[in-house]
Amino acid sequence: MEPQWVPSAADIAGARVTDFAEYVTERTGTALPDYDSLWRWSVGNLAGFWGALWDYFDLGQRSGQVLVSTEMPGTKWFPAQQLNYVDQVVRQARTDRPAILGVDEDGGVTELSWHELLRSTAAFARTLRELGVGRGDRVAGYLPNIPQAVIAFLATASLGAVWSACGQDYSAQAALDRLGQLEPKVLVTADGYRFGGKVHDKTADIEALRAGLPSLAATVLVARLGESLPGVVSWDEAVSDADSTVIDTVPVDFEHPLWVLYSSGTTGKPKGIVHGHGGVLLEHLKAVALQFDIGREDTFFWYTSPSWMMWNFQVAGLLVGATIVTYDGSPAAPTPDALWAIAARTGATVVGTSPGYVLGCVKAGVAPRRDHDLSALRTVGVTGSSLPPSSSLWLRDNVGPDVPVASISGGTDVVSAFIGGVRTVPVWPGELSAPYLGVALDAWDERGRPVRGEVGELVITKPMPSMPVCFWDDPDGSRYHEAYFDMFPGVWRHGDWITINDHGGITVHGRSDSTLNRHGIRMGSADIYQTVEALPEVAEALVLGVELPGGRYWMPLFIVPAPGVELTDEVKARINSAIRTEVSPRHVPDEIIAAPAIPHTRTGKKLEVPLKKLFQGAELARVVAPTAVDDPDLLAWYAQHSPPK
Repeated sequence: MEPQWVPSAADIAGARVTDFAEYVTERTGTALPDYDSLWRWSVGNLAGFWGALWDYFDLGQRSGQVLVSTEMPGTKWFPAQQLNYVDQVVRQARTDRPAILGVDEDGGVTELSWHELLRSTAAFARTLRELGVGRGDRVAGYLPNIPQAVIAFLATASLGAVWSACGQDYSAQAALDRLGQLEPKVLVTADGYRFGGKVHDKTADIEALRAGLPSLAATVLVARLGESLPGVVSWDEAVSDADSTVIDTVPVDFEHPLWVLYSSGTTGKPKGIVHGHGGVLLEHLKAVALQFDIGREDTFFWYTSPSWMMWNFQVAGLLVGATIVTYDGSPAAPTPDALWAIAARTGATVVGTSPGYVLGCVKAGVAPRRDHDLSALRTVGVTGSSLPPSSSLWLRDNVGPDVPVASISGGTDVVSAFIGGVRTVPVWPGELSAPYLGVALDAWDERGRPVRGEVGELVITKPMPSMPVCFWDDPDGSRYHEAYFDMFPGVWRHGDWITINDHGGITVHGRSDSTLNRHGIRMGSADIYQTVEALPEVAEALVLGVELPGGRYWMPLFIVPAPGVELTDEVKARINSAIRTEVSPRHVPDEIIAAPAIPHTRTGKKLEVPLKKLFQGAELARVVAPTAVDDPDLLAWYAQHSPPK
């Protein structure tokens, strides 16, 4: 197989990462002729790399050491440094381009200038201060992906307070499971949202949320649907004192909490993952500017929600002076190609989506380049699960051969990516191009030995500044240690299977804790999905490898048939044939079962591990929390199925 995209000499010369490499060479005298040499230098000299990043982006006077030690967990970054994430946003203010384009599902686009962004942020920060919010206090968001969510976050961070948010697709109880841990002082919310042509009034959920948060001093309400609630501060009132763009940011320590994100929470209360101002700032500048090559002339649109770390990642476009696009609606309404229509309407240069959406476009027969003006588009980003080679090639053929596909893999844990694209490295179908700078990535076998050309555990052998400062309410750090460092002491084990090949590309096979281990041959579930979900008869699939007493092994494949398709013996035979020929004869499933739907976590991950535990005999209530599932009613359907005796 050949690369589907190869950078031109102009791509390489004009890339921000090339400029950074030249900057490092001038500082150190180290020759860095290509990306691989720059990556090796970055992981071999962590203090030099992250210090150079600070200086390259001109973040102010640097104080003291960059890195106290490389021991994990417990690494201390920039221990003498004071800063505020919001200061970098303020530095980017300009008059020639908008800061945010807010897009509605009905096609409306609202421009928010940098002046308006800073003025509203300053005003909302003053309102928060008046409500008693100060350094370390928590502000909770229960919001759609709208400009007001960005303003509320920036205002919160400017005070040294801590932001945390859920999208409004979460029920009140699911939001309480997360936000309730933090005892927030202020709730910022909206009366509802629109999705797929339907209006979702959230006032009843907001009242339930307020009742469940006794710590609240106030609720600020954005009126999206024209609804009202008693005892709230209206958004317009909260930003009415907007006579100045001066934001009085509070200097905080490098590791001072910026926000709290959450684990999926499938097996108990979601873990609150705390990230610091400095670690996020440096990581996001690196990822956005050097890996995605986003700068002041770009418009950055990633389809996301405040529930997902990609919302936080997209806000980072403001750190480099780009315009960001917020979208409240479905990517496939009113037509399957709605996301591409938004990209054309906003002149997006970098668009981000999921493999599931791309596959939906393939099956719907859409042709984005034919039907929409995508001439501004420079990069398509993809994350959330593995992108099959066929989908990657479809993007080349239907979005543009000159548009590289930047498939990335990382997670909420580091609110960024470990692996992804870069403007100076070729793109191979179905692969992620390279480790990110500063990420000491490797693939290890179960004994902790590096492997190449075969499946291994994704490990990070040296610290990154955006690794969590801590977990919320984990005073002795035991849950944090258990999450990442139990298998390989002192080394971060992420829980993904990857293969690093001979040209440096990386294939992600899915979660290692849901590995298919048939006849001693390990395989990630993603390999099955890439083949099965490409079939026209299949809407979605879920495969499990279930170890049973007596050494038995059961491998069922649950199939949601495409509309109008019945799962007949003939269809099952086609599915088995595709797996046998395109994946592995040893991984043909024991059963193919028609399912009404596939359950996911609230952030879109298939519920593989909890269902595996269920089939191994665990009680349903113990393996999964209903509030963590997108369709809790599905769980009872799966609980009715049992392995063969």
